[in-house]
Amino acid sequence: MAKKYVRAIFPGSFDPITNGHLDVINRGMKLFDELIIAVGRSPIKNQLFTPKERVEMISELIDKQKMPGVSVESFDGLTVEYAAGKEADVILRGLRSLTDVQYEFQLAMTNRAVAGIETVFIMTSEQYGFTSSTLIREIASLGGDLSNLIPKSIYERLKKRLNK
Repeated sequence: MAKKYVRAIFPGSFDPITNGHLDVINRGMKLFDELIIAVGRSPIKNQLFTPKERVEMISELIDKQKMPGVSVESFDGLTVEYAAGKEADVILRGLRSLTDVQYEFQLAMTNRAVAGIETVFIMTSEQYGFTSSTLIREIASLGGDLSNLIPKSIYERLKKRLNK
């Protein structure tokens, strides 16, 4: 029997992308033939970078870290509709805490019921379990040290944006 080609999407706002996100991406690369980082727009989040800027930043990281089979693009609308349009087999999600599990479980069940798409969860590594883009933005706005939480190139762009 031939091996099935598996395409996954990893949706999120990635505003900004963190080392926790990269941890999930690197581990997801081992599970899937193709991984699309899907930068979404969230109407309920106060976003710092435009979707285009986030795609640029993530693309630079993918190129620099040589991540075969990984691509990045932005999308509008429902994640399940985007996944269907990309003919994705699964949605990849990272889990940090028990709070994430409750929310993500409900979302995964809904996505499967509505669109028939499965969700695969990867627990983030321990050192990133508390990290969120929202927390990163807050720490950066107060001048905190983020050197071990986000890539250096992202930190530089974040500092530049906050100094405007």
